[in-house]
Amino acid sequence: QVQLVESGGGLVQAGGSLRLSCAASGRTFSSYTMGWFRQAPGKEREFVAVLTWSGGSTSYADTVKGRFTISRDNARNTLYLQMNSLKPEDTAVYYCAARFRSFGLGVNGYDYWGQGTQVTVSS
Repeated sequence: QVQLVESGGGLVQAGGSLRLSCAASGRTFSSYTMGWFRQAPGKEREFVAVLTWSGGSTSYADTVKGRFTISRDNARNTLYLQMNSLKPEDTAVYYCAARFRSFGLGVNGYDYWGQGTQVTVSS
């Protein structure tokens, strides 16, 4: 079982930055591929970024590529999402999610989810 708790969301002006954190419970965090997803009002939850359990592979949605960076600290059981050059269209609830030793971008492939943290970007 893995429990995930996101933090770091807030209100920021367009062009600003935020860093989201996701604290994971359990001693096997390093065995999980970790992803960030987001859901805007009235829209489906969508993939943002993923990082494999080894940290060797990453993938980003085209809409955030070059602006967002996913990283992890296995010693601290924490996942991060550095978000730069934020745009109003990045406004959403951001979720971290975990899947055991497999790689994927789809929402349905993840077994554990956090409660989400709100990110609001004003124009």
